Amino acid sequence: MILDEPSAALDPITENKMFEQLYRLSDGKSLVTVSHRLSNTTLADRILVISNGQIIEQGSHSELLRQGGVYAHLFKLQASRYE
Repeated sequence: MILDEPSAALDPITENKMFEQLYRLSDGKSLVTVSHRLSNTTLADRILVISNGQIIEQGSHSELLRQGGVYAHLFKLQASRYE
């Protein structure tokens, strides 16, 4: 299943429920989601960061945060608005 910005028009509560269900239902299957809201990526097994059509980083959420690259910068930037 491939989903492009599946939660763009959802409120935060519905968005959270939808992603929890998607990840549960996709267990053992391939699910690709395209998202600019990085809070939606935290449950993913593997995250690919793409820039100019090239994969520039990949790993789990915690791995990418430890690397301190583009993903970590963007995630922290988005998260800072909730503090």
